[in-house]
Amino acid sequence: MAKYLLLKHYRGAPAAKNNVMMDQWSPEEISAHIQYMNDFADRRREAGELVGEQALAPTGLWVSHDGEGRPPATDGPFAETKDLIAGFMIIDVETPERAIELAGELSAAPGKNGEPIHEWLEVRPLYGEPPLVQD
Repeated sequence: MAKYLLLKHYRGAPAAKNNVMMDQWSPEEISAHIQYMNDFADRRREAGELVGEQALAPTGLWVSHDGEGRPPATDGPFAETKDLIAGFMIIDVETPERAIELAGELSAAPGKNGEPIHEWLEVRPLYGEPPLVQD
């Protein structure tokens, strides 16, 4: 088994086929999208392939150690990650091909008009895991 990170991006990846920002979706379309994601996670959990998953809030801070006392924190400038990364899943699967297969399934989450988004997902092995592509 090997662990992979599936990253959902707001932007930065190639454009999705159904490339309509979520703020332009109806409440029903948002609910359908979230339900798809929850159902996907439940199936992966039941199959023993889900390590963890979480949607991310659009806010955050930079924090750095600065010696004694309270570490400094600032709301930016960010490397645009709070605008880029929408959420993540960590999966534990038998093969790199399975990680790619699951990312493809996750990419089919519904978006505007209930049509699959066909978004691009970033698939990355966790440190120490075998690479997705063998030389």
